[in-house]
Amino acid sequence: MSSLRLLFAGLLMALPAIPAEAAKLPSDFAIVGYVFPQDTALQPGQVDPNGMTRINYAFANIVDGRMVTGFAADAQNFSYLIGLKRNNPSLTVLVSVGGWLWSTNFSDMSLTRQSRAVFIQSVLEFLTRYDLDGLDIDWEYPGMVGSGHTFRPEDKQNFTLLLKELREEFTRMSARNHRKLYLTIAAGASDKFIAHTEMAKAQQYVDTVNLMSYDYYEPGSDAITGHHAPLFTNSADPKKISADTSVKAFEAAGVPAAKIILGVPFYGHMWAEAGDMNHGLFQPGKPVPKGSAPYSLITQTMLNQGFTRYWDESASVPYLYSSEKHIFVSYEDPESLKVKGRYARTHGLGGMMFWDYEGDPSGALLQAIHESLREGATEGGKPS
Repeated sequence: MSSLRLLFAGLLMALPAIPAEAAKLPSDFAIVGYVFPQDTALQPGQVDPNGMTRINYAFANIVDGRMVTGFAADAQNFSYLIGLKRNNPSLTVLVSVGGWLWSTNFSDMSLTRQSRAVFIQSVLEFLTRYDLDGLDIDWEYPGMVGSGHTFRPEDKQNFTLLLKELREEFTRMSARNHRKLYLTIAAGASDKFIAHTEMAKAQQYVDTVNLMSYDYYEPGSDAITGHHAPLFTNSADPKKISADTSVKAFEAAGVPAAKIILGVPFYGHMWAEAGDMNHGLFQPGKPVPKGSAPYSLITQTMLNQGFTRYWDESASVPYLYSSEKHIFVSYEDPESLKVKGRYARTHGLGGMMFWDYEGDPSGALLQAIHESLREGATEGGKPS
């Protein structure tokens, strides 16, 4: 997950509770939310127990080949999140290990069967110590440098072996404890990720593939503006990218649709010096300081405050443009998330995932996800 997420510490606020009737989703669908408080201790009422079916707590780290806590408040926060099950017994709480900045040691850790065994034993101890329901592997990325990490060609096979051996130990532990342990991965939504992994093999060992179908365009790496989370491909898009394209690529690589969780962002990206043509879309632009912002900040300080909202019908996403400031903003809103929810249903996907929970204190985005997936309840649930 991109380094912009480190900007959002301290923005955690209590979300309005999802009404009880809205929390009744078809059991087939998952709503997976990443919670990333860093060193902040979660407070009562801060996380809605009915808002998600699965929480991925970010992030644990890897030190000396073992999984360890990443932040000072982790133990307290795990206890808080597990306590939410009193209100929602079907809620599962996983820990996510790695991320954009902490994927440094994955390649070394997964290099041999012995090194993987040390890590896996630490995972089992970690899950037992904090009473967690499983593990989310967020290796960014096997066989690729990511944020400057060590990588090897062998990562491709070792990623699969790591998941296989984790699944074997999870199965043994589940049999002993009569409790299911979940194993999931966060997957880069790119052909490069597919090329550097063995998804047809790897998917056998995971419960879901959380597809990070966002950050397709980023101000720091793209010299032109663009949608950072388009559902469909705009024919004018020079990169020809979209979530739909990524979903189809993962299916073609051997991942069943039902295991794919469609990822959406609760934040947006901004470019400066974007020309007026096409309201700034697909125009040369430059990064701005802190060029990414949570949805809450976008709605409070930009929408209808010098910025005009436009809707790209072909991509099914909104964007903002200020003709006075020449600033272009790519983001999600309730309308686009409802379209994505319908897409997840009609394409037989496993549900939706978002990064990250604190991006929308209003609860509007999470409510839109609920509403769009709930429509399937009256239609017989997810297509078979």
